[in-house]
Amino acid sequence: MPCYARSVADAPELTTDAFRDAVAHFATGVTVITTVHEGRRVGMTASAVASLSLDPVLLLVCINTKLPTHAAIDASKRFVVNVLGEGHEELALHFARPAEDKFDGIELRAGHDLPVLADAIAYFVCEVHERFGGGDHSIFTGLVQACDAVRGKRPLVYFRSGFGAILDQEAELLKESALWHAGSAGGFGSYVTAKPRN
Repeated sequence: MPCYARSVADAPELTTDAFRDAVAHFATGVTVITTVHEGRRVGMTASAVASLSLDPVLLLVCINTKLPTHAAIDASKRFVVNVLGEGHEELALHFARPAEDKFDGIELRAGHDLPVLADAIAYFVCEVHERFGGGDHSIFTGLVQACDAVRGKRPLVYFRSGFGAILDQEAELLKESALWHAGSAGGFGSYVTAKPRN
């Protein structure tokens, strides 16, 4: 029967570095969690976000208990999940860094009480449904009040401690085909072998 450790102390061979390395191989999307508390806008970059339920419509976010955003959400009981798109690396890094006003110079969508980023490819406005303890994090489940998405946009991806994107295989094949034709027709250019399609 397998034995599962309750903490690193219960399994000396398990280290936090080993866990971080392993979990870094799980690709996720990238979001910015925002809220307002006592008239002050607060936000942070997060990847621990997931859809939870359709009835009622719920999602969840996991936030370190030591962060200002945690205290703001716990007090205000509402938050927004802003989904970042391809090319939004700088926006993700911006909200990951400490700053007096993270919203300085950041464009927001009109018509919302909470901060909804204008550049987000999707957003979910939520009321806190429940909060659960999870070690050094809290798990907030959010009852979705409103949401929207920009069609045709691809997400920013976080994998092995770096940002990436999802490739459109059809577009890549067309690009490679164009490069091959340019090279063979003009006697110069690049020849790229098209990847086989699955």
